[in-house]
Amino acid sequence: MKQELIDDLIKLALKEDIGEGDHTTLATIPASATGKMQLIIKEEGILAGVEIAKHIMLTFDPELKMEILLHDGDKVKPGNIAFTVEGKVQSLLQIERLVLNVMQRMSGIATTTRRYVEKLEGTKTRVLDTRKTTPGMRMLEKEAVRIGGGVNHRIGLFDMILLKDNHIDFSGGITNAITHTKEYLRKKRKKIPVEIEVRNFSELNEVLRIGGVDRIMLDNFNVENTRTAVELVNGRYELESSGNITYDTIREYAETGVDYISVGALTHSVKSLDMSLKALF
Repeated sequence: MKQELIDDLIKLALKEDIGEGDHTTLATIPASATGKMQLIIKEEGILAGVEIAKHIMLTFDPELKMEILLHDGDKVKPGNIAFTVEGKVQSLLQIERLVLNVMQRMSGIATTTRRYVEKLEGTKTRVLDTRKTTPGMRMLEKEAVRIGGGVNHRIGLFDMILLKDNHIDFSGGITNAITHTKEYLRKKRKKIPVEIEVRNFSELNEVLRIGGVDRIMLDNFNVENTRTAVELVNGRYELESSGNITYDTIREYAETGVDYISVGALTHSVKSLDMSLKALF
């Protein structure tokens, strides 16, 4: 993860939530009061965000002491205690909601990802995430996908070239898009992966004639056409399936032999995992 992005996110989130001060806490809790809280799991799933929670706490108050009982990637069930944290009560109450928001969201993503990964057991296909993430939280959400057993696609627009339909159409077609990309990388002296999206067999065959890419994305191919495309490519390029693939259909696509299947649902419509951070006496 890019640590500077995580640090900026934490600072912004704390500023957003606390503003000029947590008046409820400041009005009711003496500055000298100390206490302890525990994170209680209330739903089965995959735990994610423990290390980020630790970073949030120590960023806000370096004197807080955290005892980690369960780790990122662990399977959890109702009643499990993920960690305890002790220190100034004012600090504990001010970071409570941010820690929960991050951990619930990340654990929900990790849990969903693990379901997809388990669905593909026995095949060579890996589950990819997408850029369909919450603005500002991408690094956390992609880390949650990794914790759940999935594979990160590109992080942003800077670490891979992905020639999608709009790039291809605005460039004047497959050949132009690939040719311009090769020239751009040569001039910039850059070595980053190149992937291209194809919408039909005509475009796929054009890519196979030209070459110059690392991966081909089969956009909205049905299962039968995906199987044909795998046979046609015959291992010359990595293949990724994308578009309207659900949990119920993903196994069929994997059994065609594609290398990757990208699933926007890992991050764009996931349900958070239920948990709470409660005072411990």
